[in-house]
Amino acid sequence: MEIGIDSFAAILPDPATGLLPSATDRMADLLQEIEVADRVGLDVFGIGEHHRAEFLDSAPAVILAAAAARTSQIRLTSAVTVLSAADPVRVFQEFATLDLISKGRAEIVVGRGSFIEAFPLFGLDTRAYDDLFAENLDLFLQLGETTNIRWEGRFRPPLTGQGVFPRPHQARLPIWLGVGGTPESFARAGLLGLPLMVAIIGGTFDRFRPLVDIYREAGKRAGHSPEKLVVGVHAMGFVGETDTSAANDFFPGWSHLTAQIGRERGWSPPSRKQFDAMASPEGAFLIGSPSTVAAKMLRASETLGGVSRITYQMSTASLETAAMKRSIELLGMEVAPIVRAKLPPGRANALDPRHE
Repeated sequence: MEIGIDSFAAILPDPATGLLPSATDRMADLLQEIEVADRVGLDVFGIGEHHRAEFLDSAPAVILAAAAARTSQIRLTSAVTVLSAADPVRVFQEFATLDLISKGRAEIVVGRGSFIEAFPLFGLDTRAYDDLFAENLDLFLQLGETTNIRWEGRFRPPLTGQGVFPRPHQARLPIWLGVGGTPESFARAGLLGLPLMVAIIGGTFDRFRPLVDIYREAGKRAGHSPEKLVVGVHAMGFVGETDTSAANDFFPGWSHLTAQIGRERGWSPPSRKQFDAMASPEGAFLIGSPSTVAAKMLRASETLGGVSRITYQMSTASLETAAMKRSIELLGMEVAPIVRAKLPPGRANALDPRHE
């Protein structure tokens, strides 16, 4: 199993003063976190994409390029690129450039995104939410196979043989499809034979098993080999010296962001009881001591029929700078060895030339 971290570059107010740290300082801390992840042998670090005041990740390829210059081994990916609201040609160029800078360590997770701020920002109609994604994904996949492309769609001018440069260092840029809880999205990933990244940010892992089965069955019907149908999980997670310290470090930031987003979406205010339930052995939060979270990762993989990658979304703990870096160290130096000793080597991304 590959193990990594995803960050939304959250910038949170100090709970005591209500003051925000500077964006410059938060970005510096984030780059240090990626360096620590590389040093302790984690497999992948992802940067999300949002266009909101509480996140600094509106340009993930730029952050990842800065990280590429500071690291040597770790894979660098988006988590998730909102392809519905982007020009696929420009996204391909950005990640191909990242791949050159990192000497072949770039990946991309594409998806529709769970926030819609990008649509009005870039002059797009939210009513075309899914149609935009389907068309842009089709073009993006073709860009990975063809330098001089001929293509025509509804939402952008046609391409009539123009060259799209640069080309990535890797023979093919690894592309994952990021999904939430929509069965059609799982089926689409299976039909296309793309590696699947499932965002499980609440509830329990077992409720996603039927959706993962839809993915695998759709892929099988489309003629894709089981080895190509790779499943990854993006989950809330944080590692501490003890279960209690991990929960206490993670809860304040999680509570603040969940309450803020919940007010926009009409959710009930989050509670510590709700948080503790999701951090319990039955819940989907990977929060606790190294032994606790390692055991939970193994159960999650078994529940979902085999998982090849798990990434921790831990950026809501960003106020605790020292604890964040220590959590990354514990994940790489204590959790990963436990998990890897129990599982065979993960079926890595079938599109990654390193594993062909």
